[in-house]
Amino acid sequence: MNGYDANKDDLQKRLRRVEGQVRGIARMVDEDKYCIDILTQVSAATKALETVALSLLSDHLSHCVAEASAEGGQVAADKIREANDAIARLVRS
Repeated sequence: MNGYDANKDDLQKRLRRVEGQVRGIARMVDEDKYCIDILTQVSAATKALETVALSLLSDHLSHCVAEASAEGGQVAADKIREANDAIARLVRS
């Protein structure tokens, strides 16, 4: 069971919305829309993806990392390192 199982429907709905936003951005480029308008939509899609990422990270921490921490040992250390790496990737992007 994944940590995001309880939020899966919400995540899928958000991802479908992002997918629609990206298709809209491609259409704007095809239609030679104003650059700033396209950039505004790119920013909105980026924020929407960041929201999905933060939700997944929260679920991972509260489920997978918490479970591994209760188990202790190398499993816990690995999950904490994995979470730290994921956070670092999110912050860099």
